[in-house]
Amino acid sequence: MTNESGTTTAQASRTALLPVRFILNTFYSGPQAWFFLAADNGHFRDERLDVQFTEGTSLARAVETMTSGDFDAGYGDLNELIRMKAEGKLPAPVAVMTIHNRPPYTIAVRSDGPVETAADLAGKRLVSHPQDAALLLFPEFCRATGLDPESVDITISELTHVELSAQMMNGEWDGIFGFVNTINSQAIEAGIDPFTALHHLTWHEHVPDLYGGALMVTHDFLNAHPGAVAGLVRAINRGLKDTVADIDAAIEAVARRNPQIDRKANRERLTGTLALEMGHPDGFADGLGDADDARLEGIARLIVETKGYAGAPPQPREIFRRDFLPPMADRARPPAR
Repeated sequence: MTNESGTTTAQASRTALLPVRFILNTFYSGPQAWFFLAADNGHFRDERLDVQFTEGTSLARAVETMTSGDFDAGYGDLNELIRMKAEGKLPAPVAVMTIHNRPPYTIAVRSDGPVETAADLAGKRLVSHPQDAALLLFPEFCRATGLDPESVDITISELTHVELSAQMMNGEWDGIFGFVNTINSQAIEAGIDPFTALHHLTWHEHVPDLYGGALMVTHDFLNAHPGAVAGLVRAINRGLKDTVADIDAAIEAVARRNPQIDRKANRERLTGTLALEMGHPDGFADGLGDADDARLEGIARLIVETKGYAGAPPQPREIFRRDFLPPMADRARPPAR
């Protein structure tokens, strides 16, 4: 159907939607499924939003990418946002919805190797992607565990965790920085059973107050479109509910963007993320999305003290705005344990 100006009804409807330029944490993968279900199931459209996704390169790097002016919203590391604010890097975005209420970071080691505890990492060879959030928060891990960070040999590599996992099993590395479920899923792709072959030294055990991934928006977008920010949060909350209700549909939503994905590995990665990164007791009691001010204050102090930044730690309100969250009764919750 065409209107008097020669524009089709579908085009006119699309024009009425507000474009939202959204930077993801990485390439299309299982633990982003709620974003894609929110799109495919019409939740963004219901909020009059046209969300345009761009693949990113890491959860931590997505935060700095949002300062470029090329994006309105993104999926970034909440701890990296706190670090940027503490360092005085502006214009930093602001978080409006936590997705990971527990930190996903780890150093994966061989279960039959010489490393059992954090202290055993001294003198060992570790490998990490550049800007991996686990690597950026390694000083905080060391502060919590008493490990001397200078005692560890760290190599930076652009290889995938598929390749790095195989190399570690062959003895090239003693450990790999990353996210628990990312490493596990890519080990599966490498033909390795991560549940028997790998042991994890996790941040959620040693530095449990940290958060992980969060929905963020720029201040310009928030100030210009506060109603759209609330709508974005509502739509993603609905996408989270859809994901918990139907994991297979969630993986198919990812596969529509990336037909080459290993469905088995990404399904494992998604279910593992729901259980670990989103499995904090607060998520079951209060639903997903909020952040605890006392935890945010503690993270800010830890980062400022560990990294030696001048000035006072940033306050929770500078980091996180809960104004846009849906009522507690309407919030998505992790799958029952």
